[in-house]
Amino acid sequence: MTLKQLKYLIAIVDSGLNITAAAERLYTSQPGISKQLKQLEGELGMQLFTRKGKSLAAITPAGEEVIDRARRVLREVENITSLSRELKGEQTGTLSIATTHTQARYVLPEVIQAFSERYPKVDLELHQGTSEQIAELINTHQVDFAIASGSRKLFSNLKVLPIYHWNRIALVPKGHELAQDKRALTLQSLAAYPLVTYVFSLTGESSFKQAFQAEGLDPRVAFTARDADIIKTYVRMGMGVGIIASMAYECRDQDDLKAIDATGLFPRITTWLGFPKDMVLRSYMLDFIHLLAPHLPLGIIREAAKAETPEALEALLGDVELPVRGGCPEDSAAAA
Repeated sequence: MTLKQLKYLIAIVDSGLNITAAAERLYTSQPGISKQLKQLEGELGMQLFTRKGKSLAAITPAGEEVIDRARRVLREVENITSLSRELKGEQTGTLSIATTHTQARYVLPEVIQAFSERYPKVDLELHQGTSEQIAELINTHQVDFAIASGSRKLFSNLKVLPIYHWNRIALVPKGHELAQDKRALTLQSLAAYPLVTYVFSLTGESSFKQAFQAEGLDPRVAFTARDADIIKTYVRMGMGVGIIASMAYECRDQDDLKAIDATGLFPRITTWLGFPKDMVLRSYMLDFIHLLAPHLPLGIIREAAKAETPEALEALLGDVELPVRGGCPEDSAAAA
């Protein structure tokens, strides 16, 4: 058994059992990968995949076990390489991040710019997706960091550092009835209008829906999208009242849109950064976290990366007060 065989095995799995796609991913030949897979199965004395003709059809139960352990072996190889580069003081490498559109569009640009200026020889990869897509990328070790919000059920195998809190805001055209209403916003008043908001997660219950259900309300969600910019476009078209993250409200939006404070109507949400528990963090990775969360001292971030248990991690972070992130600082609703 060789590391090359394990690498080919994981590439096949991550390419949807398509050997041709795995070969393209690894810049090698399809016959070469097929040969290495056959040799690996022969050495192990078991089939890792079921076949349909010449194609791979599914992963066998034994294959699932081998694949899981192969990922761990390859992760340790990466850790050894990272440790070697760190000890030699090399500031080169790659930092890959999976996150949502909101974080990528409204939070990360300044962080990435500062990071790139500090580490010009470190290449950055940014992947955007839903919580399910982010979980798939981080759980299969295709990215180093996951940055997301809300439920952590999909990310139980990660060390998680809370970064900041945020609230939702309601967004309407300036001529809308709610823009003229001086009373505090309520769920009842929101439920009277069609709503435009984010796509709901496929797993778990939405805190957005739960807030209305707790009040016995069943609002009409007229349109959903992953992209806050798209939501704002459809609010401008008059499709409904937008419900978006506070940091997605930009100063230029004030020209034609009104942000209405919705603090307390929906649960406050925490954005967090997670990475595999068995991952060795390079110094530039620690610095990236500090740039994203300057309220977390670098020493605490280092200790958190070494924490062996969730309890030890919680003890390190328990006294840290997280900031509440808003949007345009000139608008009190967005900054709430």
